[in-house]
Amino acid sequence: MELVTLFISAVLINNIILTKYLGVCPFLGVSKSVKSSFGMGLAVIFVIFSSSVITYGLYYTVLVPYNMEYLDLITFILVIASLVQFVEMVIKKFSPTLYKALGVYLPLITTNCAVLGTALLNIREGYTFAQMLVNSIAVPVGFMLVMLIFATIRERLELSKTPEHFKGNAISLIVAALMAMIMLGFAGVV
Repeated sequence: MELVTLFISAVLINNIILTKYLGVCPFLGVSKSVKSSFGMGLAVIFVIFSSSVITYGLYYTVLVPYNMEYLDLITFILVIASLVQFVEMVIKKFSPTLYKALGVYLPLITTNCAVLGTALLNIREGYTFAQMLVNSIAVPVGFMLVMLIFATIRERLELSKTPEHFKGNAISLIVAALMAMIMLGFAGVV
C-alpha cells in the first residue's frame, strides 16, 4: 500500500512539473503538439528510470562505501548525459520525424532538471530500492501525463478566440497555473 501511495503521490500530488517546477523548459517548449509531447514523454520515462536505477546503484555501491558522496552531482550528470546521447541516437535512427519534431529539446533532456532532480530526490529522501523504482516510474509518468494534457489544451487554444493580450505564453502560463491548482486538489486524497 505504501508503494501505491508513493506512485499516486508522485504522479498527481507532487507532480515534478506542477509542484516542484522541474522540467518547465520542455513542458512549455515541446507541448505545442500531442505527438511531440508523447515522444518527449517516452524519452523522459526511459531516461529518468534508467538514470535513477544507475545513479542509485552507483551511489550506494561506489560513492557511499568510499566516502565520496560529495561526487554525487557530477556522477549523476555524467550518467544522464550518456543516457540522453543513447536515446537521441535511437530516436534519430528509428523515428526521424519525431527527432525533427523534438528538435533542440531532445538534447536538452541532459540538462532537464526533472531528470537530475528525480535522481537526487531518490537519494535525499532515503528511498529503499523498491521505493526508488516506484518513484522513478511515477515521476516521468506524471511528467508525461501533464505534458499530454497541456498539449491537448494548447492545441484547442490555437483554434479558440483567445484575446490578443493572452495569446502565446501568457495563456499557456495561466493554464499551467490552473493545472497546478487542480493537482494540488488531490492532496487531501492521499
